[in-house]
Amino acid sequence: MSTDLTLKMRSAIVGAAERLAASHRPLSFDEYLALFAANPSLHSRDAAPWLRDMFVHYGRYEVSHPTGKSQRFALFDLPWESQDAQVGALVGHEDVQAEVFRVISAFAEQGRVDRLVLLHGPNGSAKSTFCSVMMRAMEHYSQQDAGARYRFSWVFPKGRGSAEGRIGFGARPEDGPKAGESYAHLDDSAIDAKVLCELRDHPLLLLPIEARREVLLAALGDGAHVPDYLWKGGLSHKSQQIFEALLSAYRGDLSRVLSHVQIERWFVSRRYRVGAVTIGPQMAVDARERQVTASRAMGALPASLQNVALFEPFGELVDAAGGVLEFSDLLKRPLDAWKYLLLLIETGEVALSASNLSPNLVMLGSANELHLDAFREHPEFQSFRGRLELVRVGYLLDWQAEARIYWQQVAPSVRRHVAPHAIDTAALFAVLTRMKRPTSDRLSKELAALAAELTPLEKAEIYASGRIPSRLDGEQAKTLRAGTPALMSEGQAHAIYEGRVGASPREIRSLLLESSQSSGYRCLSPLAVLDDLQQLITRKSEYEWLRVEPQAGGYHDSLGFLQVLRKRLVSQFEQDLREATGLIDEARYVESFERYVLHVRAFVKGEKILNPVTGRDEGADEAMMREIERALGATGTPAQFRGDLISMVAGWAIDHPGERVDYLGLFPRYLDRLREAFFAERRERVVSLSQELLVFLSGGADSLDAEARARSERALARLCDRNGYCEHCARDAVSTVLHETERS
Repeated sequence: MSTDLTLKMRSAIVGAAERLAASHRPLSFDEYLALFAANPSLHSRDAAPWLRDMFVHYGRYEVSHPTGKSQRFALFDLPWESQDAQVGALVGHEDVQAEVFRVISAFAEQGRVDRLVLLHGPNGSAKSTFCSVMMRAMEHYSQQDAGARYRFSWVFPKGRGSAEGRIGFGARPEDGPKAGESYAHLDDSAIDAKVLCELRDHPLLLLPIEARREVLLAALGDGAHVPDYLWKGGLSHKSQQIFEALLSAYRGDLSRVLSHVQIERWFVSRRYRVGAVTIGPQMAVDARERQVTASRAMGALPASLQNVALFEPFGELVDAAGGVLEFSDLLKRPLDAWKYLLLLIETGEVALSASNLSPNLVMLGSANELHLDAFREHPEFQSFRGRLELVRVGYLLDWQAEARIYWQQVAPSVRRHVAPHAIDTAALFAVLTRMKRPTSDRLSKELAALAAELTPLEKAEIYASGRIPSRLDGEQAKTLRAGTPALMSEGQAHAIYEGRVGASPREIRSLLLESSQSSGYRCLSPLAVLDDLQQLITRKSEYEWLRVEPQAGGYHDSLGFLQVLRKRLVSQFEQDLREATGLIDEARYVESFERYVLHVRAFVKGEKILNPVTGRDEGADEAMMREIERALGATGTPAQFRGDLISMVAGWAIDHPGERVDYLGLFPRYLDRLREAFFAERRERVVSLSQELLVFLSGGADSLDAEARARSERALARLCDRNGYCEHCARDAVSTVLHETERS
């Protein structure tokens, strides 16, 4: 091992040791008060304000959707993790993030948690992922200075020269600690007993309530939001017993009682169930207690405590104290098994056999829609409704976001090459199964008429990218684009909302993994995905979404979706091949259209344009404009068509100040027609080059002349470099396109 490497390793170890020592240094109560006084707002939080501040700590940023702009909380991207560790990040669901943040902020403002946040949605809709990512953020935040949390323990040192080993204090009060003395920094060898507070009580709870309020008001000022937990609360039962016994032994001297207090920072840990706990359905109350007075350590306690029956609580509620407790599939529990939550939510306490427990936590739950529907019919539902904050978590309706899930969770574990369009095809199928046929209940007359004609694929494309069907004219496209938010809201306004029924990410993830093992293809191929989807559709008895009857317009028609996807896939293969041949470049369509718009703008305004060839200012190129307009299928007079087009560009610019015009999004119909016109002129040549490429990829390079081989090599290089193909999936794509060409 090199000397430099050894030095770096030692430096890293020393640095880590110093950080650990600093974060784990025990404090006396007076030292903690000084820490509190330096930043009282940071150290006077209970679970809800701490969680709210965690959301704010990682920041938020704006994301744009066809339905508008929304705020995304960065913590759900796991920005502190390495790229490999970000696999579990939450994709989409910005509306859920905003709603949960709103609820937690309300808890923080009112000073207490008085509801259980219940995430409800279909199976596999990311409810558990939401909670998991939130808990991972809690772990990281608790390690930052801004997320520091402190708890205390009771420390009893060995006796001072007594043969009987009296600790803390002996039979005489004068044997106890002197004024200003603290046992917080004693070495372990000098300690006979250390009694933990399992509920991680806040250190300020050690102060009598009147003194505590004076401290809080002096530090925070009048009008500050102080949690009820600190303003009205008290120590847990065991700590209160120890406190009272010491106070009695020291004849009311609080400073000597606090000498036995050792304050330490604590950190959230999912693995070790500290402040972040997930539990599944179970029959028992989630907390219990056991007597601890008989243990050896307790035998070293002062005599006044040895006669007190001390009980320590344990269980999930205790483990989660100070943080978050997630009830996974809450409604799968028998109702009687979690009725105690009513009292816990209402009062913040739950009764155990020997004491009342005040865990100071935020409770999350998850439930699928079927169980929630059944619960709504239960006679006890109204008792719980006011104590539940319902947050809907439906399936994603943006297929591009859905694809990111599979790129994160499937692609890294697939040992084969992932062919272009494979994951997109699976994601789009999943979203198509979730599309709901539009109704006219909440839409304007014009928008309702357009929505009624939308196919599931068209609707999915609108939700994902705002791409308006190319069959619509300019005014219709404008109406549909402006009405997209209303269209999505209309789908959410019913009990069977859009995103409640459909293929789940879990099912599609399993299908992709199966497709990656297909014996018919060397890659994870979109053709294999389509084949496996065909097989999946035959298993109607296993999936609720397959048992939904097809509806008008092609909705819930899984077989029809496969036909649509196969046609779309062939079109994508064709487009990739067009660009790979070098005869047709996607950028040329947009450049030609941009040049056309530039000349139209000059024509409408009566201005001149600089000719880059001649260097002179000239009028708009009428011949070029008419040629483009023929390809676009322009109707009406040229002046009217051009005026309408410039009005649309101007309207877009007003809504997107300072941004480059998105011609693909604004004029998809025209770009499609321009693309087809370019292709029609070169179709025979593209087919010929594709045939050469198939021969080349099938091992017949020797049968091609040198020029044909060079063309094929260039085409393959473009397919690989630009689109992510390999030789195997490129051959599959070329073969599929040529087969479809022969059929047509």
